[in-house]
Amino acid sequence: MKETKVEANSDILAELVVKGMQEKKASDIVIINLKSLKNAVSDYFVIASANSDTQLDAIATSIEEEVFKAIRQNPWQSEGRINKEWVLLDYVDVVAHVFLKDKREFYALEELWGDASIKHVEAV
Repeated sequence: MKETKVEANSDILAELVVKGMQEKKASDIVIINLKSLKNAVSDYFVIASANSDTQLDAIATSIEEEVFKAIRQNPWQSEGRINKEWVLLDYVDVVAHVFLKDKREFYALEELWGDASIKHVEAV
């Protein structure tokens, strides 16, 4: 039986990424809306922090599971699983970033997109 991929818009995809992050207690989740920016690489960046490399891996796996369960989509590209400091899951329209806290502060992605609207997700 062939599995069919369900098309989802980037708003739904971003919410599924957040749900996957929340399932594993990611902290400081932010959604950066890049839709209004010219030449933006995607519609959304969703960023979260992890307290350990074990939690970082669990969060990334949870994101993949939530997205696949809902819309049968795998990331187009995945980076950082070996170093376990910053995992990037690229779903093209939505890019999920899971950082160890010190790496997140170092790279400061939120500061790179000053013109974008940033939504802080309340902890559950």
